[in-house]
Amino acid sequence: MAGVATFCSTLSSTSHFRTYSLVVKAPRGRLVTSKPLNRTYVIKAEVNYVNAEEAKQLIAVEGYSIVDVRDKSQFDRAHIKSCYHIPLFIENKDNDIGTIVKRTLHNNFSGLFYGLPFTKPNPEFVETVKSQLSPESKVLLVCQEGLRSAAAAQKLERAGFKNIACVTSGLQSVTPGTFDSVGTTELKDAGKAGLVQIQGKISVVLGTVLICALIFITLFPDLAEKLLDKFPG
Repeated sequence: MAGVATFCSTLSSTSHFRTYSLVVKAPRGRLVTSKPLNRTYVIKAEVNYVNAEEAKQLIAVEGYSIVDVRDKSQFDRAHIKSCYHIPLFIENKDNDIGTIVKRTLHNNFSGLFYGLPFTKPNPEFVETVKSQLSPESKVLLVCQEGLRSAAAAQKLERAGFKNIACVTSGLQSVTPGTFDSVGTTELKDAGKAGLVQIQGKISVVLGTVLICALIFITLFPDLAEKLLDKFPG
């Protein structure tokens, strides 16, 4: 019928749908073809943030593979059994003047008090993960506080990984016994090192002594006074 138009619409996307053209049947049998309607749809993965118990279910039920992105020192103290160790940061052993100065300052403060190694971003992080796991794999990222795993998730998301989960607040929030672990300490304590750890133990001892002294003075005030008189003022 003259004057009746027939439309055939299509869309084009990153998921390789076919491209169609808009075709209009004009009067007198002429065909008028418009330009293709090109639309691009981008499908992005969403990182799933879970607690320790939810992470345990992801591993046991859904088959997630664990990737530990912490540095070697924390990993050696304690890590989840059968995980991949692919650090997001590696020890910085560069010997240029600027790095030497920064390393010296670091080792005399953060390294000394908190036991933190002097590190730099691992340039081969994504490629190393890809060599162990395909982008279609289900990946559970873990670190000590949750910050490095979140940063690692962004890198893997940009690299095409679509099934990514992170433990919120990291391994420091994991209750002992939640995961089968390997190492000399609990997973939640793997980030503790340096003088702060020793200071913590000293504080506990001093606190215990002071509490005992207070109880002694309260229960035996006369005896405590006689003992104090023996010390020179």
